[in-house]
Amino acid sequence: MEIIVDDLSGEEVHELLSEHLRNMHLHSPPESVHALDLEGLRQPEITFWTVWDGNDLLGCGALKELDATHGEIKSMRTAAAHLRKGVARSMLAHILAEARNRGYRRVSLETGSAEAFVPARRLYESFGFAHCGPFEGYVEDSFSVFMTLEL
Repeated sequence: MEIIVDDLSGEEVHELLSEHLRNMHLHSPPESVHALDLEGLRQPEITFWTVWDGNDLLGCGALKELDATHGEIKSMRTAAAHLRKGVARSMLAHILAEARNRGYRRVSLETGSAEAFVPARRLYESFGFAHCGPFEGYVEDSFSVFMTLEL
């Protein structure tokens, strides 16, 4: 697996992000979907990475700088054909290493509360993330789970 900073220009990346957004809307009402589209991910405070095996796109993830000490994980997604192969675990480890390199003291995230999000929540918990309240403009929502990790 190779993880690279991605400029969001590739068609494979567009397809993976479209799949991600469709899936988010499948399990949450529109007002509770916080996944970013292409333009949202192209903001200067966001670094976006993709995971590759040769020419095969395995997954993606992003890190948004909320302030000098706090980052937010965004757009974690594994391509359907590559689930349960350690892609998300590798991407999460990469994002956390980058957060530490940047000097962040905390990394937070929002994910869904539906059954479909249980594997994601378990992954985050396995890295030490704990449940927390809403942060950075989010509000309490029964369709959201907020988690944070002190670095």
